[in-house]
Amino acid sequence: MINRVEVPSDRIRNSNSQNGVIQPLLTDLYQINMAYAYWKSGKHDDVAVFDLFFRKNPFQGEFTIFAGLEEVLTFMHNFSYSESDIQYLRETMADTVEDEFFHFLSSVTTKDVTLYAVDEGKVVFPRVPLMVLEGPLIVVQLLETTLLTLVNYASLIATNAARYRMAAGRKIRLLEFGLRRAQGPDGGLSASKYAYIGGFDGTSNVLAGKLYNIPVKGTHAHSYISSYSSLSELQIETLQHKETGEEMNVKDLALSWRQQLAEKLHILQSEASDGELAAFISFAIAFPSGFIALVDTYDVLKSGLLNFCAVALALHDLGYRALGIRIDSGDLAYLSCVARSTFTTLAEAFELDWFENVQIVASNDINEETIISLNEQGHKIDCFGIGTHLVTCQRQPALGCVFKLVEINGEAKIKLSQDVEKVTCPGKKTVYRLYGEDGHALIDLMHRTKEPAPVCGSRVLCRHPFQESKRAYVSPAKVEPLHKVYWRDGQVQQTLPGLDEIRERVSESLQTLRQDHKRNLNPTPYKVGVTDDLYNFLHDLWLQNAPIGELF
Repeated sequence: MINRVEVPSDRIRNSNSQNGVIQPLLTDLYQINMAYAYWKSGKHDDVAVFDLFFRKNPFQGEFTIFAGLEEVLTFMHNFSYSESDIQYLRETMADTVEDEFFHFLSSVTTKDVTLYAVDEGKVVFPRVPLMVLEGPLIVVQLLETTLLTLVNYASLIATNAARYRMAAGRKIRLLEFGLRRAQGPDGGLSASKYAYIGGFDGTSNVLAGKLYNIPVKGTHAHSYISSYSSLSELQIETLQHKETGEEMNVKDLALSWRQQLAEKLHILQSEASDGELAAFISFAIAFPSGFIALVDTYDVLKSGLLNFCAVALALHDLGYRALGIRIDSGDLAYLSCVARSTFTTLAEAFELDWFENVQIVASNDINEETIISLNEQGHKIDCFGIGTHLVTCQRQPALGCVFKLVEINGEAKIKLSQDVEKVTCPGKKTVYRLYGEDGHALIDLMHRTKEPAPVCGSRVLCRHPFQESKRAYVSPAKVEPLHKVYWRDGQVQQTLPGLDEIRERVSESLQTLRQDHKRNLNPTPYKVGVTDDLYNFLHDLWLQNAPIGELF
């Protein structure tokens, strides 16, 4: 955290806090080629404004979570070309590139760039700039690709995680298990970080836990269970009682309990795997206060559940409480209901109130639709472990943020396209979020910077940027400016929140949206508009720049 807005945070100052591959050469060659062409053409002093935004919300939804801002600020703070960078570019770029350009590059910093941004963790919408960069044309152009790669995936993962959180509800715990399925180690680390921001409670990724102070969770895999074939393989069978210190035989206690439970639950003890029981006993001895068992290696109902309960009650005899089970295959709704019923039955039979609430964790390639379906089936799951579909965003693997020039030397610029959605909104803009009396956000309204801000209680005309007939008056109960200056004069200008604060901001920001904007099926589009002044300015500039056709 920083103490004053004039200085960067410790996280920003420490270059080791960011992945070493995030550096000026993490860019597309055409950015450096353009920089040389700008330099060669004498455009050193040109001042440009670029908007970073996206055109469509992901996952067929109607909201996005903005993430990646701190990484952007760290990159801005560390931005400089090393001697080896310059040497590589000398060897790589065209022979016609003048040597003086490389001297110029070696002196480039971001001190003359100003970065305006939405707060990280806030809900954002299409066409609204997530970040606005103003500064020397050459320098800002060199930042484009890296900023996009830092924001695109981060925002996509945070949005995906937020959707899982909404589907699961607030009471269900969510754990990110995706490292082994992520797009490489960098993707795995980013996924762990931004899934936590989006609402997940922990990760299996140990390095992410160390780097970002995210709670780390994990038990064992099927291989641990299948590594045991019989009870005779147990090398250690005893454990000291938690209170008395008395050495007691866990295997004997578990076998005794298994016989009682088999009769109580009407399960054939001969069907249960002794190898699985041995694995559970050994793991319980290793982690008596954190015993969670994976119960589907052989058969959940005929073996896994019985063996778990036997070991859990043996641990209880030694003063410990087992934490729960994990189910990684099969009919999760049905199996969780049977497991919960079993725990309830045993809790009543042996007067162990805590046993009724033993945790049930489910994994097994879960996605957002799976959770919604399980909710409809009345599952009894307490925690979901989610990997592949979360970290790879299989439903939509890219967000599609773009970085567009909107002003040069005070002159507004527009990009035209036959696809109207790709026409840019020209000029430097101010953006406000207007709220209704009920506290819900009504519309994000883009202004020209010379226009006055909206006033609470006063009517303002809001227009669709491209469709003339779509317009409405809004009398906001609350007006919120969306952009803050985050970088200026080579320094961070805002106090940077920690991950837990950003995570809370995600939750609070989502609460400002109506439920119909957030629903999974056919959500209502959130409105993004422009003022009447900006609408007319946009369309006048459009006509000025669009060629006039000729009929023959």
